[in-house]
Amino acid sequence: MNKANDPNLKSWVEVPTHSDFPIQNLPFGIFQTQYLSAVAGVAIGKHVLDLVYLHENGYFDGLGLPTGIFNQPYLNSFIGLGRKKTGEVRERISEILRHDNDELKNNVAAREIALIPMEEAQMRMPILVPNYTDFYSSIEHATNVGTMFRDPKNALLPNWKHIPIGYHGRASSIVISGTELHRPKGQTKAPDAELPSFGPSKKLDFELEMAFVTCTNSVLGQPISISDAEDHIFGMVLFNDWSARDIQTWEYVPLGPFLAKNFGSTISPWIVTMDALEPFRVEGPEQNPKVMPYLETSGPKNFDINLEVSLNTESSETIISTSNFKYMYWNMCQQLAHHTVNGCSIQVGDMYASGTISGHEKDSYGSMLELSWNGKNPIKLSDGTERTFIEDGDTIVMRGYAEKNGVRIGFGDCSGKILPPVSGPC
Repeated sequence: MNKANDPNLKSWVEVPTHSDFPIQNLPFGIFQTQYLSAVAGVAIGKHVLDLVYLHENGYFDGLGLPTGIFNQPYLNSFIGLGRKKTGEVRERISEILRHDNDELKNNVAAREIALIPMEEAQMRMPILVPNYTDFYSSIEHATNVGTMFRDPKNALLPNWKHIPIGYHGRASSIVISGTELHRPKGQTKAPDAELPSFGPSKKLDFELEMAFVTCTNSVLGQPISISDAEDHIFGMVLFNDWSARDIQTWEYVPLGPFLAKNFGSTISPWIVTMDALEPFRVEGPEQNPKVMPYLETSGPKNFDINLEVSLNTESSETIISTSNFKYMYWNMCQQLAHHTVNGCSIQVGDMYASGTISGHEKDSYGSMLELSWNGKNPIKLSDGTERTFIEDGDTIVMRGYAEKNGVRIGFGDCSGKILPPVSGPC
């Protein structure tokens, strides 16, 4: 077992009960303060550990890390060192933070500089995202959508159980949690209208997703095998793939989502490493029919990660969905193997979203589209109001955590507020 995952570990840094960030987690992110420019850090309890300070003061001596590896506005260079080296860094950080290690604990001056209260830290985009792919890997979600808009008896298209369906999204509009987004505009066409019209989306939605981040640059023309896929994955974030359903309905034939998706996607700020998630592996759903050999996996490749979505108004917070990442029909290894089987190359920092994560029960659906069944069944909020889709001023907050043997590994909040559309000639 990875030493840093030992459920018996305790830190000398206070970690509140039910914190997302115990010593067994140690996720990586980019933060800045009033006095520090954007640099790399690790979350522990209610604090951020400044990795630049630790590196410059010898705490990582012997690991062979490049000079200035943490003193950068993105983590790309660090995660590009590969799973083995970044795992060694996480092990060393765990060692420094253990309750019986006095290196930093008893150095009061160093401790006060290296440990920064989270309320003093502003989180930034953890990576510069070169490329972004969105998959469609929840069979429950795909079945719901197919039932809604096509033939309920043939909800899944013929290819769905044979390949992980995906499309290339817009990397430039992926934003950090807390970023406010304006309601998008575009063309829509009412079912009874002869011609389309232009204006703000009336069916703005969230999509509950998770995303993994790659840590290698592969060679064009050389696929990544299913057995090697995990070596290329650094960690995961929560992902809200905001969607304008009415714009999507009009534009998606024949090439798929475009303006309905590219106006914004929100991620949680901390990248939880695959090493930290190792204890939470579970078997995925049975795949029938049998997949092709290049997609065959062995052993548990899914992860038991509890997910929830709340819709917040000015006066209330209402949890409207509770789901789990373990429901995914296509796992991350299959997604990456299929993505590259044609020779497509990947880059450090690429982001691959899971697609909407829905469970079997109605309260586990991962979008307003499903929860309100395309507006037919309004969702009741705790303040007495109702929603079919997201209104201006609403904030969507996603949370996720894995829990086992008394250890909770969380991701922090993935939050975004919707503002009115931008005024102007369009």
